[in-house]
Amino acid sequence: MTTWRALSEGWRTAGDLVFPPVCVHCARLVEGGNLRHLCPQCATLVTFVKPPCCRVCGHPFYGEVHGERCCPHCAELEPAFREGRTCVLLKGPGRSLVHALKYHRALHVLEDMAVLIRATPGVVDYVRGAVLVPVPLHPRKEREREYNQSRLLAQLFAAAGGPGTRVAEPLRRIVDTPTQTALDRRTRRANLKNAFALRKDADINAAERYVLIDDVFTTGSTLNACAMVLRRAGGVNLDVVTFGHG
Repeated sequence: MTTWRALSEGWRTAGDLVFPPVCVHCARLVEGGNLRHLCPQCATLVTFVKPPCCRVCGHPFYGEVHGERCCPHCAELEPAFREGRTCVLLKGPGRSLVHALKYHRALHVLEDMAVLIRATPGVVDYVRGAVLVPVPLHPRKEREREYNQSRLLAQLFAAAGGPGTRVAEPLRRIVDTPTQTALDRRTRRANLKNAFALRKDADINAAERYVLIDDVFTTGSTLNACAMVLRRAGGVNLDVVTFGHG
């Protein structure tokens, strides 16, 4: 294994000499730092989320927090899940990483996202030992994109969580909804009604803890629609985590 890792690092170093990595945010060459696709300057602009934060969506609170730890953003959500966490705010370099993965097939940024997941305070402990459930894409959209970014992120979270943390896919998307990007909460909720269903071979165990995984928490409508399906099937110990929030 040590030899393989040494060879892998050697090939990567040689490749970087021929094709130097470029920052996905500012397009400068990446020189130094612990990330390969964000330059050291842009890496410092990534906003990690740490407690105190909203118990529903994970958005950070600033200053002193008293009373109910639910932000105004989530006041009307009525979550079917228990708690939510997120790794980074979806702005600046954090947004660039998500957009590169989601819209530009930049699978290479996953290695940087893995580093950021592990660096987010409390997230590794949050997913450890859980069954991680990626939000499914409709088959047409997955064929078009050639992968489901939520599944890839779930695999990163599972690797960070270590032994006992695994990925399962009990959900399927049965309605090919239009893009949700520019829609408000009410319209998103209407679009997603009955959009997800349980797979025929799904086995939901009430004793297991399930954590839904998605790339971004925006209004929470997609995650909540998935949570409702799992809850109806007996998944009562249910949380969510996303890479970004915004």
